Amino acid sequence: MSMSNQGFETLAIHAGQEPDPSTGAVVPPIYATSTYKQDGIGGLRNGYEYSRSGNPTRTALEECLAAVEGGRRGMAFASGLAAEDTVLRTLCRPGSHVVIPNDAYGGTYRLFARVYEEWGVEYTPVPLQDVAAVRAAIRPETVAVWVETPTNPLLNIADIAALAQVAHTAGAKLIVDNTFASSYLQQPLSLGADIVVHSTTKYMGGHSDVVGGALVTADAELGERLAYNQNAMGAVCGPFDAFLTLRGIKTLGVRMDRHCANAERIADLLTRHPKVASVLYPGLPEHPGHEVAAKQMKRFGGMISFRMRSEEEAVRVCEATQLFTLGESLGGVESLIEHPGRMTHASAAGSPLEVPADLVRLSVGIEDVNDLIADLETALD
Repeated sequence: MSMSNQGFETLAIHAGQEPDPSTGAVVPPIYATSTYKQDGIGGLRNGYEYSRSGNPTRTALEECLAAVEGGRRGMAFASGLAAEDTVLRTLCRPGSHVVIPNDAYGGTYRLFARVYEEWGVEYTPVPLQDVAAVRAAIRPETVAVWVETPTNPLLNIADIAALAQVAHTAGAKLIVDNTFASSYLQQPLSLGADIVVHSTTKYMGGHSDVVGGALVTADAELGERLAYNQNAMGAVCGPFDAFLTLRGIKTLGVRMDRHCANAERIADLLTRHPKVASVLYPGLPEHPGHEVAAKQMKRFGGMISFRMRSEEEAVRVCEATQLFTLGESLGGVESLIEHPGRMTHASAAGSPLEVPADLVRLSVGIEDVNDLIADLETALD
């Protein structure tokens, strides 16, 4: 049976992870080495010469990333932003233009607004759920449409297949940040995306103990260009980080099932709570992106945002929880709460991407859901 025909959980546990031929170890070892003995000048064993260019632990992770995303080439980086930077430097030149979400992750916005804009790369923030608005924003210089779905932190949903058609008609690439959904819930390459980006720090690693990023593509030639720049720019994932991320991916399916189940219960609680003004969760039938999310996602994820009736109320709730830890990041086994306006999205303050001051974001963990509900009820009251 070929690997490509196997189910997600099987690929997550076995792709790139054959037992070690010399010892039979079932887990790929941490190859803590910077260089490799060559069998004569230019005689590389399995292509390894220097660990920036390639490391067997990282190779195992990269093969697994490609398999679980349904791609041909996976690349592992030191962080999600290192992966994003490599994409942009591969596709963009001075004068290039990129369409981005009008509620993009703050770090992505900062990369465009504070780094790439200085090098002559232009960008237009657009509500990606409005396909006509995306089409209208495209120019002759547009090289890519950058998609987050669900978005961070407003949980808007973009129709990947529709946007792929718009981008490709214009000769542009469709890049999808799949961090919030994870490979388990959403497969952008199968919907027409050219490149998938992950902060593997989040659901892929899943235990809040490693920082990393990934790129996956189904296009072999594009994969070669990205991999060349990965090596040339050098922001690669180290072997211990690769080991931890690979270990996390093995349980991604079972973890996401629990994240989703817990989030559904909590979204229901928040929807009914009198102090909550509105709940942003694509699993709710009243969410404007619900139908698209149901079409392109397996379930609706573990991220929930909600609005209180004032900034003061939002801050108070964030500081009142006991089980939900006040902290940035997301996607770990433990539940987190944060105030995006003052924390993860502070870099977007005063910009077109500024988030509402009364917004609270939850990363719902895999604890006992009744304990999580009790904690939120106490904090809200």
